[in-house]
Amino acid sequence: MAVVADTYWHAVKAREALVVQWDEGANANLTTQAMFDGTRAALASGKPIPLKKEGDADGVVGAASKVVKGEYMTQMLSHSPMEPMNFTAHFEGDRIRLVGSTQWPDAVQGAVAKMLSLKVENVAVENTFLGGGFGRRIDFDYILQAAQIAKAVPNKPVKLIWTREDDMQHDFYRPLAVHQLAAALGADGKPSALTWRVASQSVTGRVFGLPPEAPDALMTEAAVQGYQFGATRHDVVKHDAGLRVGYWRSVSHNMNVFANEVFIDTLAAEAKADPVAYRLSLLDPKSRYAKVLQQAADKAGWGKPLAAGRFRGVALMEGYDTYMAQVVEISMKDGEPVVHKVTVVADLGLMVNPDTVEAQIQSSIIFGLSAALWGEITVDKGRVQQANFNTYRIMRTHEAPQIDIVLVPSSEKPGGIGEPATALVGPAVANAIFAATGKRPSRMPFTAEVLARA
Repeated sequence: MAVVADTYWHAVKAREALVVQWDEGANANLTTQAMFDGTRAALASGKPIPLKKEGDADGVVGAASKVVKGEYMTQMLSHSPMEPMNFTAHFEGDRIRLVGSTQWPDAVQGAVAKMLSLKVENVAVENTFLGGGFGRRIDFDYILQAAQIAKAVPNKPVKLIWTREDDMQHDFYRPLAVHQLAAALGADGKPSALTWRVASQSVTGRVFGLPPEAPDALMTEAAVQGYQFGATRHDVVKHDAGLRVGYWRSVSHNMNVFANEVFIDTLAAEAKADPVAYRLSLLDPKSRYAKVLQQAADKAGWGKPLAAGRFRGVALMEGYDTYMAQVVEISMKDGEPVVHKVTVVADLGLMVNPDTVEAQIQSSIIFGLSAALWGEITVDKGRVQQANFNTYRIMRTHEAPQIDIVLVPSSEKPGGIGEPATALVGPAVANAIFAATGKRPSRMPFTAEVLARA
């Protein structure tokens, strides 16, 4: 069903006047809680796909006199680009011209040709600047809609525009995930074994038809980092929670790094060790991990006194062949964190344009902070509850922290820089919250309501 009019306003008003009786479908009673409960249950009953195994981690953990466990949950998120989904299509005879922004133009060409029974060479796709993608425009459902409408009213261009509400409530969301980690600690406070398991939804399975039993590398990014844990076992369980999911900026790094870095901070606290010193004790001192962590700590003044009411947190990762450490400085207000400063050290190998690198890191941090502090898509009776930026909050200019960036000169192969900082800022804030309150967040977002349950 589509409404075509001479202006966007007339089309929207005509659509609002329609009286539609919807089929509620199989998800009529779906809720966020049911989605998390089902995902957690899958960890216990689902068939695990092995990712990494070294030694007898289960045996060591089972026999250990001290075991530390953690469960971490990451929420569903919307891409919410500033420019909602839109595309222009012009169908004439046996060909169609498509103009707009997509992250996968060659796939669009083939899909439209198949849908409209056209020759591929008769489908012209002209790609424009994205207006924000973050993974959403890898999917092209809106383009297929534009092509269908254009064929129904041929010989004139049709510009399909989704409302903000359409965009937010019909996204391909970042999947939720549940992680369960356990570590055996020795008398020195260091781990001798780690078990790591995650249950989440496979985006690659939907997009590319990956079989359920096949490993999905894009579910396990950053699951294994440079820490020396002794015996380790990493498993993945695929579970369909009910909503359609898509690639979201930094893909599974943002879920796995949160669990890993909050857990490593927990181990440091159990060992009564400084979080930076504890991490360094588990890293090869000559590694790029250790170097960026030490530089970030030095740049942020780690260990030096802060103003009253200010607290620091740290996080470390490798992703997309980039090594990065962040130190955040926060205060607490009305039960929620206020982020004042983020210090970043990045070793991404050979750089071509350092100014662009800094811009990418800055935008990644703002994107990641919006998700960590406020972002969450919730479902009740099968319907997404968020519809616009009044219910799905993003960071405003006056809320943005000071961001200090150090780029490590390097001749190593170039790494990616548009996504790692998004994944890292959330756990850094979580660890600062622990420093401030003594409460360890096990899920995002860090709203007062969520933190009250920590």
